[in-house]
Amino acid sequence: MLRVKKRKSLMRTKEDVVFDTCTIIFMILLSVIMLYPFLNQVALSFNAATDSVKGGIHLWPREFTWRNYEYVFTQASIIQAIFVSVARTVVGTGIGLLCTAMVAYAIAQEKFVLKKSVTIIFIMTMYFNGGLIPTFLLMRDLHLIGTFWVYIIPGLISAFNLIIMRSFIEGLPKSLFEQARIDGAGDFRVFFQIVLPLSLPVLATVALFVAVGQWNQWFDVFLYNSSNENLTTLQYELMKILQNTATSNGDWNTAQANGEHAVQAVTPKSIQATMTIVASLPIICVYPFLQKYFVKGMTLGAVK
Repeated sequence: MLRVKKRKSLMRTKEDVVFDTCTIIFMILLSVIMLYPFLNQVALSFNAATDSVKGGIHLWPREFTWRNYEYVFTQASIIQAIFVSVARTVVGTGIGLLCTAMVAYAIAQEKFVLKKSVTIIFIMTMYFNGGLIPTFLLMRDLHLIGTFWVYIIPGLISAFNLIIMRSFIEGLPKSLFEQARIDGAGDFRVFFQIVLPLSLPVLATVALFVAVGQWNQWFDVFLYNSSNENLTTLQYELMKILQNTATSNGDWNTAQANGEHAVQAVTPKSIQATMTIVASLPIICVYPFLQKYFVKGMTLGAVK
C-alpha cells in the first residue's frame, strides 16, 4: 500500500504538466525580451552600415562585415586607451575595495568613539559635493591632473559601498572577534584573517559596482587628461569616435557619392552599436567569475 501511495504521489497530473509548460514558455519569452536589445546591437555591429539604414535588422546581420570593428580599432590611441581602462579598472577596484573594507571595519566597531560622526560625514557626501570648479582646483593643487592617479584617488571610497560593507560586518558574530582578541590577535590580523574571508559575498558585490563604475567612467578623463593621449580611456576614445562620425562627412558621404563603395562605409548608428559591444563585452565576461565568488563567499561566510 505504501508503494502504491508513493507512486501516486510521484505521478504528475495534467495540471502540473500544463503549469510547468506555461512557466517554461513564459521564462523563455522573458529571456528573449531581455536579451533582444543586446543581440540586436550585436547584429547591427556586424552588418554593413549602409544596409543597416534600410532597417529590418533584428537578431542576425543581413550583410555580414567586419568593417565597423575595423574602423573602431584602427583609430589612433584606441589600443592604448584599452590598456589604460583595464589598468584603471583593476587598480581602482583593488585599492578602492581594500580601503572601503578597512574603513567599514573601523566604523563597525562599537568601541570606536567617533563612529556616528564619521558615518554622518560620509553620508553627507552622497547628497553634497564641492562643485566642479572647486574639485578641479583641488586636483590641480594636489598635482593629480595629467596623472593616472586622478582616476583612482578622488573616488577611492564610496559612501554607498561603505554603508553596505559596514552593515554586513556589523552582522558578523561578535564572538569570533572576541575569541580572536583573547588569543592575542590584533585589529589587522582580525581584519585580514577573519573579516575579509567572511565578507566575500559583499566584497564581490561591491567589486562589481566599483569595476563597472571605473570601466564606464569618461567624464573625469575629459576634465583632467583630455590633452594627454597616453592617459585617455576606452570610453572617452569611443565617445570621440562617435562624435567624429556624427559630425564629419567621413566614409558615409564618400559612400553616398560613390555607390560601389557603399558597403565599406560606416554610419553613426553602426558605430554606436559597435561601441556598445566593445564597451560592454569585458563586463559581461567578468560577471560570471564574480557570480562564482558570490556562491563561494556564502559558503566561506557560513557560521555553524
